[in-house]
Amino acid sequence: MTAPRTPTPAEELRGAGLRVTAARVALLETVRAGDHLDVEAIASGVRDRVGHISLQAVYEALHALTAARLIRRIEPAGSPARFEGRVGDNHHHVVCRSCGAVADVDCAVGDAPCLAASDDHGFSIDEAEVTYWGLCPGCSPRP
Repeated sequence: MTAPRTPTPAEELRGAGLRVTAARVALLETVRAGDHLDVEAIASGVRDRVGHISLQAVYEALHALTAARLIRRIEPAGSPARFEGRVGDNHHHVVCRSCGAVADVDCAVGDAPCLAASDDHGFSIDEAEVTYWGLCPGCSPRP
């Protein structure tokens, strides 16, 4: 028995109904290879892969890929938007108050326990965003 084949970025773009371009493939690969990258870091990574691309084209591609749920946009308070390739689950984030480092945090108790709001006000809830704040090991005071 063979393991299921992982689709290529081009196949994922087509599957989402998006036009396949070298820039979009490079952007998807850059976001997935990175760690909660901001737009400038993504643009730099795309340029390393395909050459020149305008910042406007990067923003447009990020918007399209986010809308297609191929990547996820997060916006920690006081920080620029960041993008990640981890989609399809309800994970959260921890953010360093000093340097801005961001890391993923899985839901603490099984499958998306935070989706049960104490009062949903009639909403059909499908995602929750929890952000933990503190100091990363590099910014924490040494004992």
